[in-house]
Amino acid sequence: MAVELVNDSDFESKLKENNKVVVKYYADWCGSCRLFAPKFKRLSSDPRFEGTVFLDVNAETSPLARKIAGVTTLPYFGVFKDGKLVDSISSSKEEAVVELIQKLN
Repeated sequence: MAVELVNDSDFESKLKENNKVVVKYYADWCGSCRLFAPKFKRLSSDPRFEGTVFLDVNAETSPLARKIAGVTTLPYFGVFKDGKLVDSISSSKEEAVVELIQKLN
């Protein structure tokens, strides 16, 4: 499954439309965010996470989405189930993000 780019105008509807959602918050100036992008794309195609929607949100241009997850540093990841935030983490380590995503199962 592809990673979908969303912003404040469609963020909440994406959470409501999908049972399990993983969100990566990033900024264009964030080097760690850019380095994690291919890993996030690969995770979106991982069979372990079938049925999970992967979203990219620019934290600088989407203040509402950023506030919902309590984003403090970047890159930042949040997992949502049935529209509610389950957990979040600020990390550049793939293993930590995998553990976070697994909380949706």
